[in-house]
Amino acid sequence: MADGIISRITGPVVVASGLEGAQMFDVVRIGDMGLVGEIIRLEGSKATIQVYEDTTGLRPGEKVTNTKRPLSMQLGPGLLTSIYDGIQRPLDVLREQSGDFISRGKVIPALDQTKKWDFVPLKKKGDTVSPGEIIGEVQETPLIMHKIMVPHNVEGQLSEISEGKFTVNEIVATVQNSVKTDIGLSSWWTVRTPRPVLRKLPPEEPLLTGQRVLDTFFPVAKGGTAAIPGPFGSGKTVTQQQLAKWADSNVIVYVGCGERGNEMTEVLSTFPKLEDPKSKRPLMERTILVANTSNMPVAAREASIYTGITMGEYYRDMGYGVALMADSTSRWAEALREISGRLEEMPGEEGYPAYLGRRLAEFYERGGKAIVISPEERVGSLTLVGAVSPPGGDFSEPVSQNTLRVTRVFWALDASLASRRHFPSINWLTSYSLYADGMGDWYKKNVAAEWIALRKEALEILQRESELQEIVQLVGYDALPEPEKGVLDTARAIREDYLQQSAYDDVDTYTSIRKQFLMLEAIIEFGKMETEAIKKGIPSTKIGSLESRKMISKIKWTKEDQVEQLVKDFKSKMQQEFNSLLVEVTH
Repeated sequence: MADGIISRITGPVVVASGLEGAQMFDVVRIGDMGLVGEIIRLEGSKATIQVYEDTTGLRPGEKVTNTKRPLSMQLGPGLLTSIYDGIQRPLDVLREQSGDFISRGKVIPALDQTKKWDFVPLKKKGDTVSPGEIIGEVQETPLIMHKIMVPHNVEGQLSEISEGKFTVNEIVATVQNSVKTDIGLSSWWTVRTPRPVLRKLPPEEPLLTGQRVLDTFFPVAKGGTAAIPGPFGSGKTVTQQQLAKWADSNVIVYVGCGERGNEMTEVLSTFPKLEDPKSKRPLMERTILVANTSNMPVAAREASIYTGITMGEYYRDMGYGVALMADSTSRWAEALREISGRLEEMPGEEGYPAYLGRRLAEFYERGGKAIVISPEERVGSLTLVGAVSPPGGDFSEPVSQNTLRVTRVFWALDASLASRRHFPSINWLTSYSLYADGMGDWYKKNVAAEWIALRKEALEILQRESELQEIVQLVGYDALPEPEKGVLDTARAIREDYLQQSAYDDVDTYTSIRKQFLMLEAIIEFGKMETEAIKKGIPSTKIGSLESRKMISKIKWTKEDQVEQLVKDFKSKMQQEFNSLLVEVTH
């Protein structure tokens, strides 16, 4: 290790001199307390360091020690169910050792170094192995089988492989080539370097979330990227928590980046109690939480995004579908801005650094569905969903604009919808998904051939309603012609009975894609029959009071196993009631 001394301190940025032989992104230990920092600028033997802990009390002249290693994380069994801070320190262990307020300079291993895991080899001594190949398995949680892979730069013959119980640091296999390489249950990876893949694949399968407005109108693909910008109180965090609970992924990584302490407390207290809807096991058995609240050191906020995505890439390499929720990238960008200001860099738009767009693009580029490096061509996916908190709900600000440039799904949260208690408050007129058309074949094959046409028709009705609302404001609803009243009635049914969804109701919180199809089909079918009836002289007020119209609103509160029967009864009742109305008119 090489030592230097502190020559200047500016908040989370420290300048050290005398660090001979240092390299960019080396991790250093600063001062008598041994605070953790990372070199972000070098000028000769003078290094500028961003410190991941509170620098209060540091003094010029204190020692700076270079570890000669970049910011890295230990990846292995035990990641799932864990709650980490921004630099992968387990918060529960930190609390045990230092109480509710974290002591500075604490370096705690990310994984339990004493727990023994049951390793089951899948290869035998003498087998030839190549990079990314799975040599054995560990049952990490009842939901996830952890796969032990050959490191990316290693190939050769297995000279040793063991079976039994091992800690994360013990050697389970040895690969012999020109050099001997030991393989343990865990490995190390630098967080700022993306894990390589063999080939990225086109996004052709949706990530089903159980949220109707997302799955039906604005789907995100497995391995896709999505942005949720919205003003304060519009429901970003609840929407992301719903995705974390219900998304069709094997592994969830939830990064709370610079969010308010009370919001993160809610996440940390509710997630361990949640039940996985498919397995009925605790949801934490397939979840990793990274918590970095707004009162934690700003530099650790900048690192938390990379910590989360590196863990996501690791499970993707095993062949799992991973979904990462970053809440919120605006707070991450604010950390970049603060550090950039301390470095006295030339500011870009609104004070953000000129490289903001590049950093965001690099982050989102790490997502994707890919064939990972392995001889058996495993496929894994990493879906990225980033919340953006534009000041005052202004989507023209730099973080929102740079995010929209690189993401392909835009879920626009609307404060006016939230104030009307319409949740999820995603505006169907300004949101979009660039994946929807490319996934048409999947929907035809797995849902129904009519799905695409049905979705398009529903969106057109909502668009037509928006145009009619302007007329209604001028002349009033009663002055509208009857056919237009019919359009507004159908649009209201789509909005209130389909798009509105309660995150806190046991039945309505999640809707399968099959139930979504049945619900939307019922609404559109009723709308078509209403249009035909109006053409034959039946007033819309009479149609609105039909019993079958009231049945539509009951569908979303109906359990999955009873929906088919209810929709069947609804169609029969609807047909009967419209026939009766037509008989009345003809007589």
